[in-house]
Amino acid sequence: MPTPATPALPALPVLQADCSQCFALCCVALPFAKSADFAVNKAAGTPCTNLRQDFRCGIHTSLRDKGFQGCTVFDCFGAGQQVSQVTFEGRDWRTHPDTRAPMFEAFPVMRQLHELLFYVAEALTRPEAAPAHPDLRRALATTEALTRSDAAALAALDVGALRQEINVLLLKTSELVRAKTPGRKKNHRGADLMGARLAGADLRGANLRGAYLIAADLSRADLRGADLIGADFRDTNLRGADLRATLFLTQPQLNAAQGTPTTQIPPHLTHPTHWT
Repeated sequence: MPTPATPALPALPVLQADCSQCFALCCVALPFAKSADFAVNKAAGTPCTNLRQDFRCGIHTSLRDKGFQGCTVFDCFGAGQQVSQVTFEGRDWRTHPDTRAPMFEAFPVMRQLHELLFYVAEALTRPEAAPAHPDLRRALATTEALTRSDAAALAALDVGALRQEINVLLLKTSELVRAKTPGRKKNHRGADLMGARLAGADLRGANLRGAYLIAADLSRADLRGADLIGADFRDTNLRGADLRATLFLTQPQLNAAQGTPTTQIPPHLTHPTHWT
């Protein structure tokens, strides 16, 4: 009998932020507190004082200098333009005030859906994870369909339950990929490694899920094949580190870290502009 054809993957929404197609949802819908990351307090649903009428940031080129480092770290995985242009069909919250509450409620849910799509799509690129690919394909199709839900359905979605289901598949992917990674595998899942001195460390295939790496020194470390999902990279020194072929590394994690243009990263991510 002929082998059944592999089902085609659904067309995914863009999983990188395009602020030109968004109604500044991260600048309005989300709250932030005065801290090292934000110069002021802002309540959810309240526009940032730096937001202009054209939905652009008035201090975009000097956010870090003005005390808004948190803004330079954040990434919505493309959820902003999906809500703005697909869920609400281009109706903005200023011209259509009735969209404010449902739009701001839908945005955080959509961001989680897009983040899950990002992880599942990456898992499907890993040939070592082939045994998990059928389930991953189904999860991708289900999650992609949810991104096309209306605002009411998004607000009612139990996205936490969906995350738990998909996490089982991502864990399986991690195990399969890391098993094929050379070297002794270190398990630092959820570990407190804040300020740890790990310069030049061999962390190939390590489990660093949810690890606290705040201000850790990972300069020149080899992280190829390491699972980095949920790892806290705030002010982590990644200068000279090798992050090629890492698992589930995201742009926000890189944005929060310190590095240089020569830090080796996966091809689907970009070097932050503050890495010099």
